[in-house]
Amino acid sequence: MKKIDLANWERTLHYQIFRNYAQPQYCVTFDLDVTHFLDVIKKRGYSFTFSFVFAVSKCSNQIKEFRCRFVDGEPVIFDKIHTAFTYLNKDTELFKVVNVEMTDTLEEYVTLASETEQAQKDYFTAPLGNDVFQFSAFPWVAYTHISHTDSGNKNNATPLFDWGRYEKRNGKIMLPFSVQVHHSFVDGVHIGKLAENLQLYLNTLS
Repeated sequence: MKKIDLANWERTLHYQIFRNYAQPQYCVTFDLDVTHFLDVIKKRGYSFTFSFVFAVSKCSNQIKEFRCRFVDGEPVIFDKIHTAFTYLNKDTELFKVVNVEMTDTLEEYVTLASETEQAQKDYFTAPLGNDVFQFSAFPWVAYTHISHTDSGNKNNATPLFDWGRYEKRNGKIMLPFSVQVHHSFVDGVHIGKLAENLQLYLNTLS
């Protein structure tokens, strides 16, 4: 983790403009083509949830703006961001939040996520740190928009990623995907880069 030098940061003005907005977070929803990705992970026998969380986290870590956070009210940038995702208990219909460290490869992540999820009995283990991406699945509906609960904490700059039910359209399997970010750190151009990089990863996984 490194503190950001506001005196020499290229986006200090933009950061300051959005810093104290009543609602500095915003959310964007778009579709992803997961046709090829689904085919590959099904052949490997991998969980879609674990595989998709890895894919999004890998691509998001490559964009520095997605690694920016507030620590003690000051802007910082982390070297690597890890993952926290919801996982539903089908018997109780209650979810737990599972924290998994980011790994170098999909294979390592799927194994670690599976082991961690199975070992965790509690719904919540500890408050989430700043160095995570938060994920939540909404697989019952192929939604076109989603909103989130808001604690009112303007220092919460953790990106939130959601996805809905994928469905076949025009010969492709499409997945609704949402990204919520803090505007002090992440602009539309950065979400655009993520969308492009993530779609490329999904299209080319071997």
